Amino acid sequence: MIKGLHHNAYRCRDSEETRRFYEDFLGLPLVTTLEIKETKTGRTTEALHTFYRLDDGSHLAFFEVPSEPFEFKAQSDYDLHIALEVDYADLQRMFEEGPRRGVQTRGISDHHFIHSIYFRDPNGYVIELTAKLPNHTDATDPRKNDARGKLDRWQSRKSRLAVTTVPPAPGNATAESSGAR
Repeated sequence: MIKGLHHNAYRCRDSEETRRFYEDFLGLPLVTTLEIKETKTGRTTEALHTFYRLDDGSHLAFFEVPSEPFEFKAQSDYDLHIALEVDYADLQRMFEEGPRRGVQTRGISDHHFIHSIYFRDPNGYVIELTAKLPNHTDATDPRKNDARGKLDRWQSRKSRLAVTTVPPAPGNATAESSGAR
């Protein structure tokens, strides 16, 4: 039934600022823009919906709605992010390119089946670029990696974790300070 991802959609502060990040920095072409004057519920609006195409044909999309406030709250590293697959050479290149362009860049993180780097887009969303390692297929095979067993063990012990784990202070939730990513 589900054939794949067509697009994920997120709010943005400014469509041009968002375009500069996704098209000029990440290289995702802006492929369509929709002006929305009325929602399917009949509500009048002024919204701009932009779509950026990935090589597999899926899209990242954004809505700018100047008249409707939207709280862009600070997120912890792993609360909300978009992970995009790249070749390892591109991962290395973008790891160097981010700081040259003044883009907050973190990584390279070794997740044992992928390597990842992280950026923040102009809206505060974390964008992860990830390159598969040679063991990726085996590492993501639930018949070989005990994914369900690990989930079940997590479920049985997580109530104890909530009591013993101290969250980082607000504003200090970084990959370096939290140990994540």
